[in-house]
Amino acid sequence: MSEQEKREENVEHFLDLIQRSRRGKFKIYIGMSAGVGKTYRMLQEAHALLRSGIDVKIGYIETHNRKETHDLLEGLPVIPRRKLFYKGKELEELDVQAVINLRPEVVIVDELAHSNIEGSKNEKRWQDVLEILEAGINVISAVNIQHIESLNEEIKSITGVAVAERIPDKVLALADEVVNIDLTADELIIRLKEGKIYQAEKIQTALNNFFKPEHILQLRELALKEVASQVERKVDIEVPRNVALRHEKFMACISSNQEVAKNIIRKTARFASYYNAKWFVLYVQTPKESTDNIALDKQRHLINNFKLATELGAEVIRAQHSHVSTAILDEAIKHNITTVCIGKPHISLFKIILATNIFNELLKNLTSSDIDLVILS
Repeated sequence: MSEQEKREENVEHFLDLIQRSRRGKFKIYIGMSAGVGKTYRMLQEAHALLRSGIDVKIGYIETHNRKETHDLLEGLPVIPRRKLFYKGKELEELDVQAVINLRPEVVIVDELAHSNIEGSKNEKRWQDVLEILEAGINVISAVNIQHIESLNEEIKSITGVAVAERIPDKVLALADEVVNIDLTADELIIRLKEGKIYQAEKIQTALNNFFKPEHILQLRELALKEVASQVERKVDIEVPRNVALRHEKFMACISSNQEVAKNIIRKTARFASYYNAKWFVLYVQTPKESTDNIALDKQRHLINNFKLATELGAEVIRAQHSHVSTAILDEAIKHNITTVCIGKPHISLFKIILATNIFNELLKNLTSSDIDLVILS
């Protein structure tokens, strides 16, 4: 990169910092389904902010006629909604311009995945929210896990429901805080049966479909994982590397030895599962094992082990290098690996490794990079 390009990059970075400092702060409450208490929590927070002297206003709230939620609106300043006629009906939307004109310190905007009425300035409410944030106003909003774009197919496979209203993952990534509102499946079903989520005529249908215990459990897992990944992202961005807690990432190093490789893959998969960590499988192809030199049965075993690793949730890395230890270190650093897993060599091979200093070199380099080395039996 030239000096001119470096200067331009620095200027762009500085402008980005200025823009971000002017942008409002963004907080999202996320839940596994309707009825967990996201709107209730937002209104509780609005009252707390108001008591603290913060200029907070309700931009748009959807209580779904739930009494305990509706009662919390009492005493909170509400920005009138924008009224529109659509197909002969009078409908209401968030009045974005009114929010920007009033410039409250904090505005509450519910139903982040909502699609606006045809003819609105923005197609989606999340776009309204971004516009408010760009105006320097802080926003508190809420969304259910089934509305996240990248989870659409997974949600459909769990519930059998194709969710039409979705938000891009980038919207969550823009949030300064993502807070999970969590309930157990039993607690949520009790709330449903007590009529705190839907009206009486809808309860049995909900119990037979979306609110089955096994569905709730899977949705709850997705919500918890999503919030955990957002927290991890914030730590990576905001906490200095020498201070931040390490997020475990495992890398299993395999050779063309079928049984040893399979053992390493399975044991590393268990480590990764225990730590709920991302993991990789690395195969370093040396010149001796080039496609022209390696036997066909070894090639077949390698492919089968790559398939096994993928089925167990690993990302497979194939590297070509004449020095195995150098390749391992390069890939470990590149992927921010915390633990490298290798197989226990046979005694005769172990002597060769020590004699050629490959093992010592690998151990020294990994240690200096603060990467753990695990030898699997």
